[in-house]
Amino acid sequence: MEALNILVIGGGIGGLTAGIALRAKGHDVDVIERDPDWSVYGVGIIQQSNVVRAMAELGLLDDYLSAGVGFDAVEIFLPDGNMVARVPSPRLVEGRPANVGIGRRALHKVLGDRVLASGASVRLGLTAETIEDDGEGVTVRFSDGGSGRYDLLVGADGVYSQTRSGVLPDAPAPQFTGQAVWRYNFARPAGLDALQVYNGPTGVGLVPISDSLMYMYVTTPEPGNPRYPKEGLAAAMRGKLARTAPAIRALAEQITDDEEVVYRPLEGLLVDGPWHQGRVVLLGDAVHATTPHLGQGAGMAIEDSLVLADELSRHDDMETALTAYRDRRFQRCAYIVRESLAICHGQIGRGPPVDNAKATHAMFEIVAQPI
Repeated sequence: MEALNILVIGGGIGGLTAGIALRAKGHDVDVIERDPDWSVYGVGIIQQSNVVRAMAELGLLDDYLSAGVGFDAVEIFLPDGNMVARVPSPRLVEGRPANVGIGRRALHKVLGDRVLASGASVRLGLTAETIEDDGEGVTVRFSDGGSGRYDLLVGADGVYSQTRSGVLPDAPAPQFTGQAVWRYNFARPAGLDALQVYNGPTGVGLVPISDSLMYMYVTTPEPGNPRYPKEGLAAAMRGKLARTAPAIRALAEQITDDEEVVYRPLEGLLVDGPWHQGRVVLLGDAVHATTPHLGQGAGMAIEDSLVLADELSRHDDMETALTAYRDRRFQRCAYIVRESLAICHGQIGRGPPVDNAKATHAMFEIVAQPI
């Protein structure tokens, strides 16, 4: 397909990688983001070998690895703190690590710097007020009173996507899973050279994200989806760790700053039907929001971006290209959503317990396959 004029709605991981991938194929790209500060919360994220491979394809690998920490294994612990498995992770890029822990702000800077350097336009504090697709193009009226005409609109605006609501009104809404995640940063101990996962009704993970930092994530059952006020949030997180392994309880004593606790109810979403309508297409959490149990939410969005750019280059017809994009992505993304949810439900007693070591090993085999 010849060069297109494309609007990307959403300046997060999916939107930025879409901008980079589409610019690399020669398309003109505008990115809009509703947050005027383009802010990102300050804890970390886990990404596996398929993301390392994707970053290589995007031409970002050196910058990406320099901003985070590579590691080659996942260690699985029982609730009492005994390690039961060390699962090696397959490397997909020779000479590079299998997994990366990286601060979200550091990742955002790598992606944001590159999308700007690529020549894409990024406008902040802006939303799409109306989207009109006439079959030949998409006219967008923006919240600042301006407008634009585009060949394609990409909705990368997250689990609560307004783009999805507008073009796929019958798509399912995000569903609360019964569980939430808490996150907090700590000093990284010298011996932490893997993702450490502690099983149990309260699931805990320790992830290196720099030479000096790691972050802890904690998954907890939250019946009724309660809301916690910011004041007292550190004490609430410490309380959730009262029955965990001794090493985790010791770390919990360092959770003292309410402002540094990140709490998020976990919701899931999978759009089974088409991921586009006319000249408007969706990617990432807008069509397949997953819980973090397999660490693949951002990875799936990044892969979406590469496949979308690839299929637009393979076909001259927009409908064919967008259908092919969804066909390549659906089974892989559905697997991540469903298997992550199975782990979640196993942890809170809504389903049979899942062996994390086996689930992690199976996930590595799946995501190692070509996209």
